[in-house]
Amino acid sequence: MKIFYHPEDGRMGDIIPYYEDGVFKLFYLGMGWTNVSTVDQLHFYDEYRTGIYGGTGSVIKVDGIYHMYYCKFTFEPYMRQYVCHAISEDLKTWKELPEETFQPDDVLYEMTDWRDPHVIWNEEEGCWWMLLAAQRKGLTMRKGCVGLCKSTDLHHWTIEEPLYAPRTNQSAFECPDIFRIGDWWYLTYSVYTDRFETLYRMAKSPSGPWITPIVDTFDTRCFYAAKHGTDGEKHFMYGWNPQREKNLWHFNPEQYKGKDYNTWDWGGTMIVHQLIQQPDGTLTVCPPKAVDEAFHTEESLCFTPLNGDWHTEGTSAGVSSPDAYACLLMNRVPESCKLEMDVRFDETPREFGIALQVDQDFAMGYYLLFEPNRHRVQYKTGIRMYEDGGKMFPYEVEQERPFEWEAGRSYHVRVFVQDSILLLYVDDRIALGTRMFDRKGRRFGLFVSDGSASFERIRLLTE
Repeated sequence: MKIFYHPEDGRMGDIIPYYEDGVFKLFYLGMGWTNVSTVDQLHFYDEYRTGIYGGTGSVIKVDGIYHMYYCKFTFEPYMRQYVCHAISEDLKTWKELPEETFQPDDVLYEMTDWRDPHVIWNEEEGCWWMLLAAQRKGLTMRKGCVGLCKSTDLHHWTIEEPLYAPRTNQSAFECPDIFRIGDWWYLTYSVYTDRFETLYRMAKSPSGPWITPIVDTFDTRCFYAAKHGTDGEKHFMYGWNPQREKNLWHFNPEQYKGKDYNTWDWGGTMIVHQLIQQPDGTLTVCPPKAVDEAFHTEESLCFTPLNGDWHTEGTSAGVSSPDAYACLLMNRVPESCKLEMDVRFDETPREFGIALQVDQDFAMGYYLLFEPNRHRVQYKTGIRMYEDGGKMFPYEVEQERPFEWEAGRSYHVRVFVQDSILLLYVDDRIALGTRMFDRKGRRFGLFVSDGSASFERIRLLTE
């Protein structure tokens, strides 16, 4: 079963959600702008190409006419970017309006970045807003911003001061989006310098001022260019988990024939997170209901302790290992599955967690490390398990997510696997997405180091 969508004829780039009549009609960048429909974020149908070629944008409907705003690029003699407009009566046949194409002003904004137009109606100002990935003029390279244009008729736009320009990043703020849930407005965008993630800010007005929450991301760098879609009740973020086909920086040595250490590429497989608004207005994520309930066959569990005095019974396993590393093997990892459990610790361990694609050596594999003292979840691959791995990368952490662990309470953990994709959710608060390419057909494992932990109500579900 495929729980994460990937087009058969190529990779999926930036997703532009549009909702109408009970259906999420998801435009995405691939062979031009392509559309695919879904009702539940699990089953996808009616895929077709629009004939529009260009970069990310947005789609709205006004007085029976659909408006698509997108961007195009030229490269000679300079790299230049343009906002473009097309209209349609059926979302399938589009008429481009080249006379409405426009560039930045070279006064407020640099000419280099002017893309990803996102159009909304601003009730407070009584006009249309267009958000843009742009660069504000400035004395340093930290010019990335969310640009702003305004219109009363959707055809003529005035260039305004940026909506958000914190001067933190050297890249334009890609795929900007703005939406409201209850009393809060949310601004989302993606960056590829200083950080490589989709971020969000929050405010009581669409004009700001914008607050940066403590955890201002939804996932790792494996959830990029994410944009918002809603049916008016449920809210989702649509992004992509990248492929790793290239070795652009030669981190992967020539003698190694796998993909795990290749470059993170543009485009890949769609990932959908459902948003949960917390009482303080901050946003957390969980899997869409249909994805969470996609697997129905519960596999019988097998436990094979390797190190430590494990206590296993039924669907539970636990160990106290105050000064050593305890581990056990479980079932083989299916190509597509969900592993869920409740985890708890009392004597705070240095680390505990779940291993994937490990064998009797409990070495080369993929590890989800829960680290209470470091207030995070970390993902580690087999590259860290042997000497040469330490020579390949100039950094310690591959993927991590901030998380505040507390002793004495249980946390619900869900791990989804589809081919090379790994997606973790903890307590409907954080997600950690990544890829596992090179090791397959091996087993799940559990581990605890320098402390105690229990894993309860474990369920391995397949089709």
